[in-house]
Amino acid sequence: MRLARVAVTAAVISLSGFGPFCAHARAADALGDHTGTITFTISAADVGAGVSWGKGVLTFEGHDYPFRIRGGSGAAIGFSRTHAVGTVYNLYRVSDIEGTYWSVQGEATMGAGKGGAVMENNNGIYIKFTSTSSGARLAFSVERLTVRLNPGVTPPAPQQPATTPAATNPAPATSPASHQ
Repeated sequence: MRLARVAVTAAVISLSGFGPFCAHARAADALGDHTGTITFTISAADVGAGVSWGKGVLTFEGHDYPFRIRGGSGAAIGFSRTHAVGTVYNLYRVSDIEGTYWSVQGEATMGAGKGGAVMENNNGIYIKFTSTSSGARLAFSVERLTVRLNPGVTPPAPQQPATTPAATNPAPATSPASHQ
C-alpha cells in the first residue's frame, strides 16, 4: 500500500502543471521532513530479470557516509549506468538509511537518458532522486535495492561538554568528623 502511495505522489508531482514551481514544497509535505542528501552511481544488467550494483554517499547532519547498493529488477533488457542525486526524508538515525528500498520504475535509455524515482524502505525513509543514465536498456518493473553503509562507518560521537579544571579535580570532601 505504501508503494502505491509513493508512486501516486511522484506521478502527481511530476505530471502536474505546478511541478516545476512547487514540487519541492509538495514533496516535503507528502514525503516528510527533508533530513539529508544522497548521490549514487548504479549499474544494471538485465535479460528478463536483472541485477543492479553500485555505491554512493549519504550526507547527513554535516557528515558523509559512504554506502553500497545491491539489488534487482524484473521485466528489463540491456545495460545502463545511472548517476543520481536526491533528497532523503525522515532520517533521524544514520543506521536507518540501511534496508531494502522498493520503487516502480521505467527506463528507456539509448545512449543517454534522464529519469527520477521515489523509493521507500521499511524504516519509513524516502529517497527522491533525479538521474541521468547511459547505455542501452528498456525496463518497466518493480525495483528492489538494498542499501548498506560501508563496514566501519559509524556516526560521530556526540560532543562532550567542555570541562573546567575544578570539575576535573574537585577539592577533597570534608566531613564533620574530620574537623574534630
